[in-house]
Amino acid sequence: MGYGLLKGKKGIISGALDENSIAWKAALKAKEEGAEIILTNAPIAMRMGEINKLAEMCDAKIVAADATDVADLEKLYREAMDTFGGGVDFVLHSIGMSPNIRKGKEYGDLNYDWYMKSIDVSALSFHKFMAVAEKLDAINEWGSVVGLSYIAAQRTFSFYTDMADAKAVLESIGRSYGYRYGKAKNVRVNTISQSPTKTTAGTGIGGFNAFYEYAEKMSPLGNASAEDCANYIISLFSDYTRMVTMQNLFHDGGYSMTGISAEVLDMITPGE
Repeated sequence: MGYGLLKGKKGIISGALDENSIAWKAALKAKEEGAEIILTNAPIAMRMGEINKLAEMCDAKIVAADATDVADLEKLYREAMDTFGGGVDFVLHSIGMSPNIRKGKEYGDLNYDWYMKSIDVSALSFHKFMAVAEKLDAINEWGSVVGLSYIAAQRTFSFYTDMADAKAVLESIGRSYGYRYGKAKNVRVNTISQSPTKTTAGTGIGGFNAFYEYAEKMSPLGNASAEDCANYIISLFSDYTRMVTMQNLFHDGGYSMTGISAEVLDMITPGE
């Protein structure tokens, strides 16, 4: 049951691949809360996923766009403004990809061409999403832009390799563009540092299942689910968070603030 938090609002949601995606759940929640949305993803991701099914569920238009291509993003925003008869009120950036992780490359043996691809897709696209929107005046005053991040931007996790660097860049862009867009048009920009989540992308990272269980034991509330994250995203799109901007917001059940938990101690020294 919705509460009308986004009644009358219009937005763009990127990155929905399948029903395990955070973006997928955010799209359903935005629709439930009264918003009109446009879905977008790269053409190759759209062929791999089930975005047509989601579009039907949300009564949403799909606009294919490569988030690294400025011309594609210009087309996306223009189609959105034509469809909605004006600007958008929110944008979700839920995009990340690392060829080095997919190919099992160690951090000390990265393919640098792939590394640049990771940065471009996972971080610079966040800047492009906002730079194009600003030039086209595509986001309404007091709009909200949210990007999805991970704690590896601040702390080292060996399995996250070059994606950790990409997430650090993403968060920096959120702060820098948050200042710029806030001064220009009261648009707020935030990133969410989410728990390890059993999405198609997340489970493709080596060692994910073991770390998921570790984070579950470390977090006093347990890992935040994709559904929980979608709810948090909606709150940032709503007018109840009008003065929240330039923040990296941890949505992780308390993991980021826990030194060590009793459960993990018991794993190390059972019975003591």
